[in-house]
Amino acid sequence: MQNPNSWSVRSASNSMLFKSIGCVILSVFLLSCSAGLPVQLESQKVEKDSIAVQYSILLVIHGDNDYLYHDTSGNKYKADEKTLAEAIRVAQQNPNAEVFIFHQKPRSHFLFFFPLRDGEFYYYRNGLLIANELYWRDQELSNLDTEVNFYKSFRAESQPERVSMFLYFGHEIPELGGAGYDASYPDRTFTVHDLANGMKGFTTDSTKFDLLVLSTCYGGTPYSIGTLGPYARTVIASPDNLHLSYFDLSSLESLNLGLQDGDVPAFANRFAQQSFDRLTRNVQTAVSVAVYDVDSVQEYLHFVYPTYENTLNILSEKKKTFPATIEHCDCADIPEYVLPTMNRGVNVYYRPALFGRLKSKQNHSGWECRKD
Repeated sequence: MQNPNSWSVRSASNSMLFKSIGCVILSVFLLSCSAGLPVQLESQKVEKDSIAVQYSILLVIHGDNDYLYHDTSGNKYKADEKTLAEAIRVAQQNPNAEVFIFHQKPRSHFLFFFPLRDGEFYYYRNGLLIANELYWRDQELSNLDTEVNFYKSFRAESQPERVSMFLYFGHEIPELGGAGYDASYPDRTFTVHDLANGMKGFTTDSTKFDLLVLSTCYGGTPYSIGTLGPYARTVIASPDNLHLSYFDLSSLESLNLGLQDGDVPAFANRFAQQSFDRLTRNVQTAVSVAVYDVDSVQEYLHFVYPTYENTLNILSEKKKTFPATIEHCDCADIPEYVLPTMNRGVNVYYRPALFGRLKSKQNHSGWECRKD
């Protein structure tokens, strides 16, 4: 016969178990809905603006889409997470820098019902993690409003000699349209103009980033360089398809050595060369990395920008599915774009594909266009 007391004990135990599980679920839910999840280690706190900063690096890593790839051994990696790890290493190895890292992640839920934050912010200064906070990516009208607010809250006092860099990592940024760029928010749009507006928020009317790294496919178009150029002095971009949409970040480690002379254009070319070398070792597709001196390319853009913009409008209206079905090509293949100033202010690192119909193409202008 069953002891009645055992039923009482078991019932009490089950009640405690369910209450514990309920508390855990409630805690996670409240955590996901709280105003923020700041992390500031006491030993790493610093007074705002108290330490001189020679380099300011801002990285936006888009991970809300398909960034899964396999290496030659069949191992699975997510390109955005790999780049995040490299960005953190850069932050830790620059004692005279402040580094802002924004990781835009896919939307997820706890127990299928409770939404979790899909953005994560890291702030490093002098190689130390000062703040780490989760945030919502869908609370503002602009894609980068929240990131701009974080930047303004934590940035060190501006100094005239400070070198500033902005790096964006992701898939090709649409020049028109832009719906579906975020897999979690298919109705939300993101275009080159949205990125430009974000960059404007990170700067002021009188300042520009010394270096913009646009680590995406087909970033070296007259439209993209013309739209983003007002907010940067030097731009690194790929005018072609960029394998995994990511450049090598190792050049940013130990900037006290790599950029000690303060020559940003020379550093940009070293960065481009190192990224180019890494890509050519690992892929058989075409590789192109270009460095644009924004002031020097203005004359060329003045003449070709209206033509390119008009072509975009015509093709987007005709195709209705811009830009997926519109073919890219070297602007040098289209007579209207071949001008004496075409190569002024552009350094191109290029290797043709090792197979296919363009394997014999030995040169690239550094400008990418679209054709019907």
